[in-house]
Amino acid sequence: MPHLTPYRRLFRLPGARAFTAGNLIARLPMGMFSVSAVVMIAGTRGSYALAGAVTATGLAATAVLAPWTARLVDRHGQARVALPATVIAVLGSLALLLCVRHDAPDWTLFASYAATATTPNTGGMSRARWAHLLAGDPKGLHTANSFEQAADELCFMLGPVLAAFLCGTFFPEAGTLVGAVLLLTGMLLFTTRRSTEPPVRAHIPAKAPLRAPGMPPLLAVCLAMGGIFGSTEVVTLAFADTQGQQSAAGAVLALQAAGSCAAGLLYGAAKLTGPAAARLPWCVAAMTALLTLPLLAAVLTGSLLFLSGALLVAGMATAPTMATTMTLVQQRTPEGRLNEGMTLAVTGLLGGIAGGGALGGWTVEHVSATAGYGIPVTAAALALALSLFGASNRFTDRPTPH
Repeated sequence: MPHLTPYRRLFRLPGARAFTAGNLIARLPMGMFSVSAVVMIAGTRGSYALAGAVTATGLAATAVLAPWTARLVDRHGQARVALPATVIAVLGSLALLLCVRHDAPDWTLFASYAATATTPNTGGMSRARWAHLLAGDPKGLHTANSFEQAADELCFMLGPVLAAFLCGTFFPEAGTLVGAVLLLTGMLLFTTRRSTEPPVRAHIPAKAPLRAPGMPPLLAVCLAMGGIFGSTEVVTLAFADTQGQQSAAGAVLALQAAGSCAAGLLYGAAKLTGPAAARLPWCVAAMTALLTLPLLAAVLTGSLLFLSGALLVAGMATAPTMATTMTLVQQRTPEGRLNEGMTLAVTGLLGGIAGGGALGGWTVEHVSATAGYGIPVTAAALALALSLFGASNRFTDRPTPH
């Protein structure tokens, strides 16, 4: 199959299959932990408010600690930092499990879940390895970034489903326990593949990625796109609930991720021309246009079936947009600080997800679930304006030195 040729070339690189396998195992729990924590806490304490507050605390702690952890990875190497950081995060997950199991005070849940914020940015470390292996090969790096984005979508599609299955079939703590085991196992496999690890630089550049030319508007785009993802998730859960089909909400959201995953793989195999900076506004414009489909489906039909189809199509713009964004992050991050730069992008997304979720929840409660689908469209339009602002300031691409 000709469209698979770029991926065959990618995984012929020595060590590529081995580090990718470990990274995917470690990345799958990223889609499991939040759902597992909510099910576990709400199921035993009888409070979704407590469960939401605990997971929100973990998100805030991640936003603070993740860039610092990534900076240590750049300075001392993936194996020396990522594995100990993962062990701390796993201990935090196990502490949460035990505190819930033994009915410990509520404050212990917050403290335990906050400890999981040391989890390294597994996707960022994998992208850093591709950037090292494919230095001087922009087409290969485009394929690798598209693959990584498709892998993200796959993990966030399968993770919640697996978590819900484990917690519902076995016991409430099963999702957290299995997620912790997968994270530690995958990170062990990933970090022991030293041949593909980017070399540690003796001197890290003084300029922080946040102050690099072109990075601030790009991170603002990430913040706005996070608003899309956070609001869509909350509004879809509420819309399904109003239809009396709350149990189907996970499958509906999985369809959106499936559309993104398929589009990401196709995007990675495509032969593209022009710099990534010029492609980004077009990608965000396509996302904005496609996100009107769920809004129209909700307003005109009120049908969860039609909404599912609309989300499937709308999701097809996500992976290409995110892959292009991550390519730009790589190009604009100072040499030697790539993990930190990509983690800042992820932090921006997390901040947007939190804000989008809160705004979506307010809209659902005070207006309607149908009106809530206007929030992702608005966030996408804001991302488009920010991407055009970045382009108008001529933040052009530069050769990737990583």
